[in-house]
Amino acid sequence: MKHLFLALALIGWGGAAMADYLVSTRTLRARSILGPEDLALKAGEAPGVLQDPGEALGLETRVAIYAGRPIRPEHLREPAVVERNQILPLAFQNGVLTIVTEGRAMERASIGETIRIMNVSSKNTVFATISRDGTAYVLKE
Repeated sequence: MKHLFLALALIGWGGAAMADYLVSTRTLRARSILGPEDLALKAGEAPGVLQDPGEALGLETRVAIYAGRPIRPEHLREPAVVERNQILPLAFQNGVLTIVTEGRAMERASIGETIRIMNVSSKNTVFATISRDGTAYVLKE
């Protein structure tokens, strides 16, 4: 029993392991793109926060992050490639048939996100997914 107690004490019974986690070096406004100068590692325990700078570099902040605060995954997103009210190609595909018209983005979006797009000619709103080339592809119902 004495050896069990000693072993538990050596591995940190009741104490959590300390690990480095990411914090912001300065106050970051929402929609800021993170660079190496914006991030620092801090020693300590902070559950649910990012620990690797590579996970955050190049991403966009969803909310303001104040200096010294931990950076959580839900604070970040891929950078937006479509801005609200931007006119972009709106495409519908069904087999070999493709129809393309102009659409207006109703919100900001990054590649792969599904957002509302208004067909400029009919004024109908549809849900579409943003592709790498900036085209919004209508979702089939």
